[in-house]
Amino acid sequence: MDEISTGLDSSTTFQIVNSLRQTTHILNGTTFISLLQPAPETYDLFDDIILLSEGLIIYQGPRENVLEFFESLGFKCPERKGVADFLQEVILAITSNDIFPLQILEQL
Repeated sequence: MDEISTGLDSSTTFQIVNSLRQTTHILNGTTFISLLQPAPETYDLFDDIILLSEGLIIYQGPRENVLEFFESLGFKCPERKGVADFLQEVILAITSNDIFPLQILEQL
């Protein structure tokens, strides 16, 4: 599902994603959802995330490991900043400074 939150408030987006999460878990399935800057409570509903930039996967894995991954690359999420906002800023900074992809991938 691509950008299901367009035109919706954060509460409605949360309810939709939560329903999809529950259904996916009950059916033991997989759901792909594309969201731009989800609210923190919506972001926290995801088990795994995939971060893309310029068609390349920057991160794929458990949501709870993403901050550790970026900290290992020298990017630390400030306190009081939403994780989704932080991730978007980091990916934008990496991409706009032409650091990505090779220099960062070589560090892994």
